[in-house]
Order: sequence, then C-alpha cells, then structure tokens
Amino acid sequence: MTSPVYSRERVAELLAVAPERDLVELADACLADGAEFAVLTAPEIGSIAAQVREPIAHDRFFLGAVLACRAEVLLGGTRGWAMRMGDNRRATLAAAVCAAEVEAERAQRDRVLHLCARVENDQRAAERSEWAQLAPTIVQFEELT
Repeated sequence: MTSPVYSRERVAELLAVAPERDLVELADACLADGAEFAVLTAPEIGSIAAQVREPIAHDRFFLGAVLACRAEVLLGGTRGWAMRMGDNRRATLAAAVCAAEVEAERAQRDRVLHLCARVENDQRAAERSEWAQLAPTIVQFEELT
C-alpha cells in the first residue's frame, strides 16, 4: 500500500485535528526505536488572532483571539513542529513528534501519513454530510427570459 503525498504544511494541518488517542499512540511508536529526542519548545498555550475573509467583498478582518497550543521537538536530528487549537499539550507534543517522523522519513512515516489520509477522508465525509443536510434548504430561482 502506498502512502499519500502531502506537503509539510498539509501534514501539520491534518495532525492539528487528528484524534489525541491516535497521535499519542503513533508518537509512542515513533519514539520506541530510541532515536535521539529533545523537546525544543515545550507545549505552550497562548492566543492567536483569527483572521477571516468576508465572502462577498473578500475583505480580511480579525474575528477575535483563539486559544492554541504549540510545541517543537527534535527527533533523530530533524525538527518537528505542531500547533493545535485549544489547550491540549499532550496531543500537541505528539503531533510535533509525528511531524518530525514524516519530515525525517523514518520508520513510522507511512503510519503517520495514513493517519493524515484518514483524517482528510473524515473531514470530506463530514463536509458531504453537512451539505446533504443543507441541500433541502437551498432556494432555486427561475430565470425569466
């Protein structure tokens, strides 16, 4: 089975919403081989400004502050970084370990990428489900010619 191909940014995006249980299990597997490991930035919680784009005029504006947690690690000489919404330090640290595993193309890389693919598929399914619920409320207008 081949692994999906993702950019570093897309991996970070998908790990940011992956279930904590899966992240921690994978991070433990990544660390099990005894590779050099260091926490460069311990998980720290802060707030970031959430910027959005208004859908009609496409003007950007700041919506407000969002709670986020970030961490950075060094695994086998390769840096891994993660940021997740909320205050879950454990999941954020695990996501950083998984990001380093992918970046260094280590043994658990394929498992991490398959988790990313599963998260991506779950997101698509949730979006399809949401649109299916909204479909009956869509108003269709007839064009007069």
